[in-house]
Amino acid sequence: MQLRPGTEVRVSVLGGVGCGRVVRPGGTAMSKDGTGKMYCLAGIGWRVDAIMANTRGAARVLAIHGCAQECARRTLELAGFSGFEHLKLWEMGFKKGETLLTPERIRVVADAGGGCCPAVLWDI
Repeated sequence: MQLRPGTEVRVSVLGGVGCGRVVRPGGTAMSKDGTGKMYCLAGIGWRVDAIMANTRGAARVLAIHGCAQECARRTLELAGFSGFEHLKLWEMGFKKGETLLTPERIRVVADAGGGCCPAVLWDI
């Protein structure tokens, strides 16, 4: 599926603890306005043609990080991407293994990332 011009791409690694529970619905909320698309970061790591092409063609890319390991950034860089934006949840007070899923936290993530850019890559 080809994205329309100006669409954002969002991808994530959804870890098993804490922040991943918030990022997935937060990213989905960011995508509801039709300006962006969420993608699986593993598709970048595995170099899936469609995901790579859509991410290359995105107006902007946002990597959402749940912890300081920044796996999304590293995966994007290894795939040849640069100049993408970051949303670092730990800098917003989210703690790995301690962040519960609430509508308020989903909204915080969606609001913080929604204005950033058109493509989102997740790393939790």
